[in-house]
Amino acid sequence: MNHAVNPDTQAIVVDDVFPHAPAVIWKALTSGELIGRWLMAPTGFEPAVGSHFTFQTKPAGEWDGTIHCEVLEVVPNERLSYAWKGGHEGNDGYGSKLETVVTFTLSTAETGTRLRLTHSGFVLPKNDTAYRNMSEGWKKVVKNLDRVVAEEASSQRLH
Repeated sequence: MNHAVNPDTQAIVVDDVFPHAPAVIWKALTSGELIGRWLMAPTGFEPAVGSHFTFQTKPAGEWDGTIHCEVLEVVPNERLSYAWKGGHEGNDGYGSKLETVVTFTLSTAETGTRLRLTHSGFVLPKNDTAYRNMSEGWKKVVKNLDRVVAEEASSQRLH
């Protein structure tokens, strides 16, 4: 896939290694119930290309707080990508119109599985607030994901 680089857009990248098999991490990335434990509870999520789902967050101005998503790519145990759209044209700062893509890529690492989260398409300066907030937010989300994956891995060993 070759995408033209737009100098006015930014991406958030969080890279971490989990001491777990890709299948355990994949389960946490593609189970609505588990997504709700590390990110936000999705409504209507299915890990199938073309599937539409939403997240609900804090409203702002003319934006009702709904994040509209569409699954763009599913490669089991390797890659999950979805559109992440929210905000409103009439808003500045938090709640400004946002049309981005979130991609999770899993690959083998010496001590487990490398997770690379890329949230791309932030148009600056319009999306400055979202970019700053989500840069910090995704780091926390990946820590939450690590915790949920560890809990799932230990519960699988107990059964």
